[in-house]
Amino acid sequence: MNIECHFEVDASGLQCPLPLLRLKKALVTMASNEIVKVITTDPAAHLDFGVYTNQTGHQILACIQESDSRIFFIKKK
Repeated sequence: MNIECHFEVDASGLQCPLPLLRLKKALVTMASNEIVKVITTDPAAHLDFGVYTNQTGHQILACIQESDSRIFFIKKK
């Protein structure tokens, strides 16, 4: 899958809540409709990101499993 992203956050090796905090920090600097790619090894990140995007209106476009990491593409509302 090839999704064009505007920002990339590497949260590999970080545990909850740090991947979510890194995502929030990136979103603050982004314009509406821009896409951030987040790389994480935290197995609970999908839960945190899911709740957060539901509450804020941002959209998870894709979640890709690659060996021991997950890659999320999130579109800012």
